[in-house]
Amino acid sequence: MNKYKVLIGLEMHCEISETNTKVFSGAENSYKDEPNSNIRPVDMAFPGTLPVVNKEAIKKALMASLILDCKQPEYIYFERKNYYYPDLPKGFQITQETKPAPMGIYGRLEYECNGEIKVARINNIHLEEDSAATDHFESYSTINYNRAGVPLLELVTEPDFRSADEAVAFLETMRSIYQYAGISEADSMKGQVRCDVNVSIMDSDKDETDTNNWGTKIEIKNVNSFGGVREAINYEIGRQIALKESGEYDSMEQQTRRWDEESATTIYMRGKVDAIDYKYFVEPNIPKYKLSNEWLEEIRKSIPTLPNERKEKYIKEYGLSEVDAKTIIKDKKISDFYERVIEAGGDVKSGANWITSIILGYLNKTEQEITDIYLTPEMLVEIMNMINEGKISSKQSKDVLNKVIEDKKEPKKVVKDLGMTKISDENILRPMIVEILESHLELIEEHRKGRNVFDFFVGQVMKQTRGQADPSLTAKILREEIEKR
Repeated sequence: MNKYKVLIGLEMHCEISETNTKVFSGAENSYKDEPNSNIRPVDMAFPGTLPVVNKEAIKKALMASLILDCKQPEYIYFERKNYYYPDLPKGFQITQETKPAPMGIYGRLEYECNGEIKVARINNIHLEEDSAATDHFESYSTINYNRAGVPLLELVTEPDFRSADEAVAFLETMRSIYQYAGISEADSMKGQVRCDVNVSIMDSDKDETDTNNWGTKIEIKNVNSFGGVREAINYEIGRQIALKESGEYDSMEQQTRRWDEESATTIYMRGKVDAIDYKYFVEPNIPKYKLSNEWLEEIRKSIPTLPNERKEKYIKEYGLSEVDAKTIIKDKKISDFYERVIEAGGDVKSGANWITSIILGYLNKTEQEITDIYLTPEMLVEIMNMINEGKISSKQSKDVLNKVIEDKKEPKKVVKDLGMTKISDENILRPMIVEILESHLELIEEHRKGRNVFDFFVGQVMKQTRGQADPSLTAKILREEIEKR
């Protein structure tokens, strides 16, 4: 039995990427490689500029709140969180904190971890503006203000996770929800998802409902990948257990640390004995907004099919295994591709087999997404139909798929160029087979004596047709003609 319990809480920051503009300015809300190319005067806090709230960002935030079964506020407020940092040109961040203003409070989310259903309590979810992005080098730092003002959803959980696996499973579930609901691409490679992790340990025989039994909370800031979250939590658990065993844990101050990927350790940043006084006050340039039940109901009805609902449909309606269904829904782009395969007339099980075994294997090997490759759902259905119609063999179909992707050609064109069309016309195959048998009458006699020469004849037919003869039809005609002799 473990001597210690682990208490883990998460603060998940996810940029809302599915709006045309930023949350308080008219700058385009899109990822751009060129630094400082996507800004407006409001983003840079130029004198005389005023924020204007993006209604679509509010809608997306409320949708997330509804999905998480949160309680929504009567009024929406925004507030100023006052602090200075170079990536915050205003000297304050427009956010939601002290008023009954967050987009949702006291929600819950069911998620699956290692085959078990777990429940995480949601403390709150709120909308704010993102800061600029700072890169630190040996002798200087650079700031890219493209990210300044991008709408950012912050989701705060209760300390309900007991392992790194549970924390990562929750984050992956939330990422899927954001993607399926059309709230965010949630692409960590674009910096759209970041996470703060709070970790503490306590003696396993004590009551965790009594907060006095909890250990010292350590916050790990700005972990930029789910893999990093897993490693940071596991490292920090080990570090805290070592301090507990040495007797140093109880004297450790509450602190903020950062995850260092190079050393694979958490590194001390600052003590956090007292809460920072951000001097919150209501943002004077944005009036409060009363939420109507009608708008909330409209948003609720607009929530699209979410990953778990698709999984249930794939299992109950399509008859897929739970493993295949989970594999397909894990990535919305893969699931959307599969949905279009079905819409195009593809067989549900055959389509799933192609995606989970062949296509995902190719994508993992080449480190691409399904939207990066030339293959479309309609092309996959065309290849599947060619097999069903006997035009190509199953073995040939894999070569066709690879050629479609690599050469960026239509399946029919690939089959024609490679001369792969299967010969399924008996009037073509029978004369050819008769000629081969007549040339090897002595082998037919050997066949009657029990020697297996059947495969030899099949091979001769395939050689003569360059592998295009229909195998089942070839075997049928061979048996008939051998029997005649």
